[in-house]
Amino acid sequence: MRNIFISASILALAACGFSSTDSDPDETQVATAEVSKPDNLADEMASRDDAMGGDQTDEIPDSSERPVMQAQVVLDRQGFGPGVIDGKMGASTENALRGFQEANGLKVTGELDEATKQKLAAWNKVPATRIVTIPASWSRLTFKEVPESPKKQAEMERLGYNSLDEKLAERFHTTIEVLKSLNPGGKPAGPQNAASAAGQSSANAQPDEEKPVTASVFSPGQTIRVPNIGADRIVPGAIENQDWAKTLASLGVGSEQPEADRVVVSKSGGTLKVFDAQDKLVALFTVTTGSENDPLPLGEWKVNGTAYNPPFAYDPELFWDVPDDDAKQQLPPGPNGPVGVVWIDLSKEHYGIHGTPEPQTIGRAESHGCVRLTNWDAARLAGMVSPGTKVLFEA
Repeated sequence: MRNIFISASILALAACGFSSTDSDPDETQVATAEVSKPDNLADEMASRDDAMGGDQTDEIPDSSERPVMQAQVVLDRQGFGPGVIDGKMGASTENALRGFQEANGLKVTGELDEATKQKLAAWNKVPATRIVTIPASWSRLTFKEVPESPKKQAEMERLGYNSLDEKLAERFHTTIEVLKSLNPGGKPAGPQNAASAAGQSSANAQPDEEKPVTASVFSPGQTIRVPNIGADRIVPGAIENQDWAKTLASLGVGSEQPEADRVVVSKSGGTLKVFDAQDKLVALFTVTTGSENDPLPLGEWKVNGTAYNPPFAYDPELFWDVPDDDAKQQLPPGPNGPVGVVWIDLSKEHYGIHGTPEPQTIGRAESHGCVRLTNWDAARLAGMVSPGTKVLFEA
């Protein structure tokens, strides 16, 4: 991984808007990067199969085949991000398929057509889901609701996850709703749990409208079914910044990433492509790229550096949709901060590529000019680029 740290305190992030949300929490940091394998510093829920999906057998078989989710899992492992893994065809999954097809010399259709299925068949042994146990160490985490007010956010130590459920969903590149559907009645979907699958989402859950914002359906020590994301190997010694290594583990992102020679962001396509020195497409992610008020600045730029887990300098004068008389604030870092877990600074002043507190909105909602990805895709991209990497913003 090629790391360069620029002082996060100098980031004005002018063109990137503050994302007003009431689902942002705090969490106490604990060391969850426990050694699950001698050569892997990912957390104890790390993928345990090899790259082709062999040597993995769950004691609780899945009750469904989930072909779309299986394709999403494979695409995600190969660097073609389907966005939120939910078992449904959508714009992000179609983009991921286009990237996979282009990289493999197939007709680019964005569909799970026969030729693509045949190519993906090499990973047929990779199951769509797997069984994990939520680490007992997560019982030492605390979650706090983050208020909408930037002033009150600035008083917090960290803009962490709103709940254990939210943290768990981001760890497996999915949503809380998908996790609930994979675990009806709070138990892993399977033949023995068929009755619960048609009923409640949790055996003791309150109705959503009555449940406190920080309440969780899932709990430490619970065995659950999750999307079978992989490529989460963190090589010992590969990441010098230990706080960043913990962030990678919490996102299920590995330290081994391809080296980017150039990055191409398409405004019309809503995608970010990564090419290596041989001009081979090695990664593609769906992105959000601006709005009518803050359009993507088309042109050729380059990466200046990367800030990991950055704070955010909130300046109302720099945002068209915020009253100028609001006070400036220095917001703390965290996955639910306005730019998520990472800021990749560009040679275009005030512009960058970054994460988001709302992964489900990528490719749908507008940004304030910058390029926004899911936190896990932004973290992967951070491992691919280095100072000087060429970045093209095209129509």
